[in-house]
Amino acid sequence: MPDVVLVNGSIDATDLGITLMHEHLSVNLTPEYRATGLVNDVELMVEEIGLFKEAGGSTIVDVTPAELTSGASPDPGNWRSPETVSEMGYSSRTKSNVETIQRLAAESEINIVLGTGHYRDPYLASGWLDEHSADQIADHMVRDIEEGINGTSARAGIIGEIGADKWFVSAREERSFRAAARAQRKTGLALTTHAARWPVGIAQLDLLREEAVDLSRVIIGHCDSVPIPEYHEEIAKRGAFVQFDLIRGESERQIQRGVDSVVHMVRKGFLDQLLLSHDVCTLSQLKANGGCGYAFIPTIFVERLTLAGLSSEEIQTILVSNPRRALTGE
Repeated sequence: MPDVVLVNGSIDATDLGITLMHEHLSVNLTPEYRATGLVNDVELMVEEIGLFKEAGGSTIVDVTPAELTSGASPDPGNWRSPETVSEMGYSSRTKSNVETIQRLAAESEINIVLGTGHYRDPYLASGWLDEHSADQIADHMVRDIEEGINGTSARAGIIGEIGADKWFVSAREERSFRAAARAQRKTGLALTTHAARWPVGIAQLDLLREEAVDLSRVIIGHCDSVPIPEYHEEIAKRGAFVQFDLIRGESERQIQRGVDSVVHMVRKGFLDQLLLSHDVCTLSQLKANGGCGYAFIPTIFVERLTLAGLSSEEIQTILVSNPRRALTGE
């Protein structure tokens, strides 16, 4: 079994354990969530991640894109800063963001996988993508994967999240997707997407297929924000992973809808293509502030899946085996 690259080294894939495939551990979403969108308190986050470990969790995949690791703003006049565009001359996670997550991994003793790539409109309006070709952007991402992110020792272990803001893939987003696809082909890493509110995951798969990406290496994110079973089934039929990553326990209705979606896909024969996560990205979603935190899935949600009739083997497949295959391609 191949190794998986972590923020502080690597690990044999068989040791990944319970894995959350779409989270954010240090993120700046203040342009959209002004009061609660800055998550950067290391001591608090060590406590939050510790709850996941206490619940049996082992690995967290942080898919925070470059645009959410500094004082990013959708306002093109304010977005671009020396911190965002690194000393190496390209847009990547900030060095301080990477170092924060390295510290989180060390102090929490949790495996953390980092992503590389670019988000979605309007966060892409800095002009940086306009100034570079898809091949150039891909080369920068490959550098993050093979050499280290922004001059640090931390290498990316997944590509994404690569986003589309609406029901279509915009011109800037298309360039970002094509770059990600080319980086994927060069490195073989999994590619994970942001496809919220609309069934835009199909258009994303079409684009990635044009770039000759093996769709079994693709994860379509936020599928539970589009409550259309046929959409989920179509993604799986094309060979990609269906990721329900907004499982936050915000209401009984939301919990039950998540359970129903998972059970439906399992009974339709797509057990091996399901991934789960919370997408924690604001202070209000942390356990300390009354949110779900990072332990909701391995505790309460697993209990609900069991009550709904899933076996322990099926749950183990979703939480352990599928993430391992998603990250390695094995």
